[in-house]
Amino acid sequence: MSTYTDDTQSQSQSQSGQPTGPVGRPPLRRAYNGRILAGVCAGIADYLAVDVTLVRVAFAAFTFLGGAGVPLYLACLLLVPEEGSDQSIASSLLDSVQRDIR
Repeated sequence: MSTYTDDTQSQSQSQSGQPTGPVGRPPLRRAYNGRILAGVCAGIADYLAVDVTLVRVAFAAFTFLGGAGVPLYLACLLLVPEEGSDQSIASSLLDSVQRDIR
């Protein structure tokens, strides 16, 4: 008998149709607590269960070593929804444009 049990449900969906991640891991959201600018680093740190300083240092390193940190941060700002919301900025913008076209 194996003592290893797989607690992840990465490919399954819950009863409500929402995809579920590993048990105990919060969904990826821009955080309110610990935010400095938009909560991107704090949200990623919560999702990965690491210290927010590590994520901020990684973004700074990506920025100074090639410039990828700024576009990556902006992409996360637009695509990752804020805590308490189900829609990202990009998604809500697309919805409003589609409503205006109709």
